[in-house]
Amino acid sequence: MNQPPFTFRALTRADAKMLLSWRYPAPYEIYNLDERASAGVVDSMLRPEHHYLAVLNEAEEIVAFRCFGKDAQVMGGDYTRDALDMGGGLRPDLTGRGLGRLVIGAAMDFAIEKFRPVRFRTTVASFNGRARRVCESLGYHAESEFVRPGDQVRFIVLSREI
Repeated sequence: MNQPPFTFRALTRADAKMLLSWRYPAPYEIYNLDERASAGVVDSMLRPEHHYLAVLNEAEEIVAFRCFGKDAQVMGGDYTRDALDMGGGLRPDLTGRGLGRLVIGAAMDFAIEKFRPVRFRTTVASFNGRARRVCESLGYHAESEFVRPGDQVRFIVLSREI
């Protein structure tokens, strides 16, 4: 996909703790990770089967994180079709600058090499038009919608063939 040079590496404990401190402004605050549950959240992010990775720029600064597989799914969605679920977040001070498309494109390239998926899938809060436009610009299309139990936030599941 001809992306700028990003590297991907497994999260360290320090990386995971830093991600917990990221704060997004309204209405994106639903993406803020829960610092109160930090020990359990950090341990979960470090489990190899959850495939959490730091995304580094050329200066080796973390610009984003990505996760692949079941941990990228949102409770309440239909994930029965075969696909590699991808999720993640861009560092809050870098949002709205066009970097999301580059990071997700690089993550797709990485995932094709590492996981050999038949298709990609991602789940986005329905109010997040910015993320949806980025995904659609990369060839994703909406396949379903659902309301997450508990907080009643509406989500859209998007997918893309390889």
